[in-house]
Amino acid sequence: MRQTDRVSPLELFFDLVFVLAITQCTALMADNPSWEGVGQGLLVLALLWWSWVGYAWLTSVVDPDDGAIRAVIFGAMIALLIVSLCVPEAWGGLALEFALAYGAVRAAHIAVFAIASHDEPEFRRSVIGLGIGTGVGITLLVAGALAGGWGQATLWGLALVLDVGEPYLFGAEGWKLAPEHFAERHGLIMIIALGESIVAIGVGAETGLTWGITAAAAAGILLTCAMWWAYFDVVAVVAGRRLARASAGKERNEMARDSYSYLHFAMVAGIVLVALGLKKTIGDVDDPLKSVPAFALLGGVALYLLGHVAFRYRHIHTVNRQRLGLALLLLAAVPLATEVSALAAVTAVTGALWAIIAYETHTYGERRRELRAEVARGEI
Repeated sequence: MRQTDRVSPLELFFDLVFVLAITQCTALMADNPSWEGVGQGLLVLALLWWSWVGYAWLTSVVDPDDGAIRAVIFGAMIALLIVSLCVPEAWGGLALEFALAYGAVRAAHIAVFAIASHDEPEFRRSVIGLGIGTGVGITLLVAGALAGGWGQATLWGLALVLDVGEPYLFGAEGWKLAPEHFAERHGLIMIIALGESIVAIGVGAETGLTWGITAAAAAGILLTCAMWWAYFDVVAVVAGRRLARASAGKERNEMARDSYSYLHFAMVAGIVLVALGLKKTIGDVDDPLKSVPAFALLGGVALYLLGHVAFRYRHIHTVNRQRLGLALLLLAAVPLATEVSALAAVTAVTGALWAIIAYETHTYGERRRELRAEVARGEI
């Protein structure tokens, strides 16, 4: 079992492979900037996210630095690397290899969970249920890879729905987690995802540096900073505290499942879409964005904000109206983004998000200072 609530260096090392997986999903969509390409990229991202979620739950229970566990995680890293390398051709010639390597990643996760739960019957039952659901999902992925075309999309989508739905349908009573570790681990993966937006700016600017590209790159960095602020300034602090103070067992497990395993995917998917939009923006700053990149840029920020809205509602059952309003406004403005230059579009989105942050910082300034003071004193 875990000896500390801090995220270990091995977990961060494992997440480095996930960085490549996220980058590959962005590349998959960038190479096929169509609605089909976006759908394929997001489906693959969802599968990869669910595999990462499994390891976040796992290392919240077991000590990843135990010799045997460390060896299994190294093996999972090899399999995840192969999965990542297959992503660009996951809908083509490497679909079967993707499915088999993905199956290996998930099998290692279930095996360690089975070992960790051998003395706890309720925990064991939950692991068995997860193992059955995972087995069905992997079978569907392999079948989809062999079918190809719409058959692949249908079976992979079904595999994802069944796999993700299994923890919700069969209860959360038997699971265990260290809340401080769990919240920190998800905060770190958010930083990794935001890093993909910065990478996308660099990739988009590889053709050269002009004043327009410089301005767009600056706006892109400011947009990434605003997304970081929106999560880490207060949201991550409050959510982590609520998870830690929830009653151990069903209440805490369901909060972790809903708020982190499920709703954080909306935020990560939004960040990846923004990365796609920024990559296309930097590539041609003077021309209007096409419909799909415009949706990726504005819709990505909107999805990110909607994830925040749902996150807050799950915790305190209130709606952040300004973030919801901006998300809806951005979605409505997607057609307009195809009529102005890419530079103007990214600048407008960045300005709008920073305006919301300025409003929130002013409105909740006193309570924000209290929360951050509590963090500094080690009370949160």
